[in-house]
Amino acid sequence: MLTIDNYLDSHYIHRSNWLRAAVLGANDGIISISSLAIGIAAASTSREPIILATVAGLVAGALSMAAGEYVSVSSQTDTEKADIERERKELKEMPIEELNILAQIYEKRGLKKETAMQVAIELTEKDALGTHIRDELGINEISQANPIQASIASGASFSVGGLLPLLIILFAPIKGMEYWLYGFTIIFLVILGATSAKTGGSNILKAILRVTIWGSLAMGISAFVGYLFGVNV
Repeated sequence: MLTIDNYLDSHYIHRSNWLRAAVLGANDGIISISSLAIGIAAASTSREPIILATVAGLVAGALSMAAGEYVSVSSQTDTEKADIERERKELKEMPIEELNILAQIYEKRGLKKETAMQVAIELTEKDALGTHIRDELGINEISQANPIQASIASGASFSVGGLLPLLIILFAPIKGMEYWLYGFTIIFLVILGATSAKTGGSNILKAILRVTIWGSLAMGISAFVGYLFGVNV
């Protein structure tokens, strides 16, 4: 028997918050660490400077991603809480006006005026604040931010993504290192794009093209800068 819980579980939108942070972190880890390594490799004849720069970039990047995601999502959470508290106060001070606002929202969505008012009345009687949070403010369980979850997903996925080019640096020949990095990074990005699309139920080809095109641009510019300003080390 199909229930509302089973129906919601069959959709992908409930994964959007952590998936966004995880994909962003992994993508940033792969591209930024590869770009950094390619820039150094383009101006270096030894492996040690590339490893040193890559490890430093990996640690700093993971911590930065985690902290940045936490601060960003926490700010969103604070805004949501402030709006909810403001809505609570308005419901207490002017319940009739708030009821009319709710009815107008339902009317704009396609209900007849009388039906919209009746729906607003019944939902208000059951859970006035919850109804206004959902339908007036647009905040629900799916869209609500989770700073800790987003921070962990972003920092951990950046680390995983950044470790991939580090492995190439450790084992690939020093001669032509930038080309090894570029080739394997494109493979990593294709896998990431396909995995994220599959997890999120979106178009796989579109996701692959998006990450590979922007990744190629970032690495190409980094290599150019390395050749342009680099001094053999």
